[in-house]
Amino acid sequence: MSWWPFGRKKEEQPPWLNAYLTEAKKSIPGIRKIQQLSFVVLDTEATGFDPKKDELLSCGIIGIEEGKIKISSSKEWQFASEKSPGKSATIHGLIHPKNPIELKTFCQELLGNLRGSIIVGHHIGFDLDLLCKTFQPFGFNQFPNPKIDTMNLAVRLDFGPQVDWNRVRKEDYSLDALCEKFNIPKEDRHTAGGDAFLTAQLLLKLLKQAEKKGILTYQELFR
Repeated sequence: MSWWPFGRKKEEQPPWLNAYLTEAKKSIPGIRKIQQLSFVVLDTEATGFDPKKDELLSCGIIGIEEGKIKISSSKEWQFASEKSPGKSATIHGLIHPKNPIELKTFCQELLGNLRGSIIVGHHIGFDLDLLCKTFQPFGFNQFPNPKIDTMNLAVRLDFGPQVDWNRVRKEDYSLDALCEKFNIPKEDRHTAGGDAFLTAQLLLKLLKQAEKKGILTYQELFR
């Protein structure tokens, strides 16, 4: 019998989820320097590209503290799924993971790592929509943390906060294109942990650019 819980009766919101939501909703002072902020960079791999229909196969995170990537914080989880995986999952060996994690354990571990941090990702909306759907059995429906999409940040730094998206060549702002632009080696690409590490490096490059443009605080970063 599969452990995958879709279709089962929803559980009441557990204490560990309440603890996460309480911490994640705390406001960050607008004057706090960017170098003092905590970030968790996140990436997922799924059976496809529709978070409403597809299922989570793996998730990777890595933290940034005081402007430095904390390698020791890197984590990657893999899952079993009854849904036929896409081509990417087949290539990267995600069809039959050796040690798939139980969903409740993963939810507790991931949210425990996110708590009061800023969530970062490239096209982060997809990842968070997928995770929200995955965590629905526990009464979860939102990530209240502040969020940064590195694609949007890169575009904003190039075009300004009032960017006209009709002028933007989106292919120039893919993760691959931005890694090439900033000379970030694309090792372990297309795994959740590998892409999270690449995105963390990209974020630091973008924050350096932001600093040169006078963006120095939390309030200025999110204006």
